[in-house]
Amino acid sequence: MSTLAIASIVFACVFGSALLGIRMGTALPAHHLSQDSKDVVKLGTALIATMAALVISLLISSAKSSFDKQDNEIKQASANVVLLDRVLAKYGPETKDIRELLRRSLTLKVNQVWPEDGSRAAPLDRVAEGPVMADSVEDKIRDLAPRNDTQRSLQSRALQISGDFAQTRWLLATQLGQGSIPVPFLVILVVWLAVIFASFGLFAPHNATVITVLLLCALSASAAIFLLLEMDQPFQGWLKISSAPLRYAIAHLGQ
Repeated sequence: MSTLAIASIVFACVFGSALLGIRMGTALPAHHLSQDSKDVVKLGTALIATMAALVISLLISSAKSSFDKQDNEIKQASANVVLLDRVLAKYGPETKDIRELLRRSLTLKVNQVWPEDGSRAAPLDRVAEGPVMADSVEDKIRDLAPRNDTQRSLQSRALQISGDFAQTRWLLATQLGQGSIPVPFLVILVVWLAVIFASFGLFAPHNATVITVLLLCALSASAAIFLLLEMDQPFQGWLKISSAPLRYAIAHLGQ
């Protein structure tokens, strides 16, 4: 289910709860709406609002941490692939085919996740799985026959960098589509927001201004959930990790 669909469901639940609270306020007997009742409801709502604020802060921290971690991994992978290309260039002209294979494999993966023509990105499971041309780069480096100590040192360095690059690539592959926000947390948060908005509507005056304010508040709450979910899925949706570091690396490969 898309993040926009989830945010729409959250909005429907939250704003629907506010309308339900307004309806209940007109149906309840007068003694249920006394000042003492209002005070108890306000205390309960304040408690739930505090817990909801704590959960939201936890989810924001988790989503931001996950987003930043994968963004840093992309930048590290970009640096590794450029460094690998430079080491292979120093090795000699016999690595030309390996460098070209490295460039083509990286270009393929970048265009799958970040299409330049505006089309939809390839499904994440197809990006993460299947044969990967980059896997053969390390094998081809290992098959090189160094003729002197310098080439042996460069081959060893290239193998080390390609191993680090492969580790980062597979780490990213295992994270594709894996959100850091637990579903129970999200469900409980929506329930708490629904209770809070229902209490808002319970004692609110019945006029267009109040309903408009509740509508805007519900939109704000659902928008916050939308942004959280978008940040938690950094390789799809509207808030993607930038492909600029990898495209920069591609532009400098083979030079």
